[in-house]
Amino acid sequence: MPPKRNAPSPIRNGERPKPTRPSRLGPLLREIRACTVCAPHLPCGPRPVVRADPRARILIVGQAPGARVHASGIPWDDASGKRLREWLNVDDATFYDESLFAIVPMGFCYPGRGASGDNPPRPECAPLWLDKLLGELPDIRLTLLIGQYAQRRFLGARRKSSLTETVRAWPEYGPEFIPLAHPSPRNQGWLKQHPWFEAEVLPALRGKVAELLPSPPSRRQTKR
Repeated sequence: MPPKRNAPSPIRNGERPKPTRPSRLGPLLREIRACTVCAPHLPCGPRPVVRADPRARILIVGQAPGARVHASGIPWDDASGKRLREWLNVDDATFYDESLFAIVPMGFCYPGRGASGDNPPRPECAPLWLDKLLGELPDIRLTLLIGQYAQRRFLGARRKSSLTETVRAWPEYGPEFIPLAHPSPRNQGWLKQHPWFEAEVLPALRGKVAELLPSPPSRRQTKR
């Protein structure tokens, strides 16, 4: 089935995979969650963390799960996630409603610690799974690109020479994308150095997210 003309799914190079019908998302998610391709490189072992539903209209693409998320299996279940939900102006029930938000990291498993924080996402994940997964999300209207890895993958040559410049140029990437800094508490210094992010980007982000969400009475109230 050809994609809906008014519902472009984001993908690099201006192309998007065509969703298959009937949806293969359920079997695909089971494949992803059973993946052990990177097991030899994962100090804590594989535990892919991803959430998706064909009805989702907002896609969050982050880097890779941290240690706490690896332990819980719940994406953004940490201080970074709390701040991200504040940025989006949504509560936990809304954020974890898979019919509203798809949550897909560039690397599905916790990559372990490095010299200055968590290691980068494993490079095997995106080529193996990302395009297949996006092909099963036909109704995505907005993709939030959190951090340099997501921005590099989705924006390609359109991104600027630094994350800061890319985030500041966010209007250039609409309406499909909004590039964001990482909401980690370790990024507090960056946020203080760039007050325009809170003054300009966050109000626009909240407005765009609100446009794509149902009115509050129809939102689900149970965190899954």
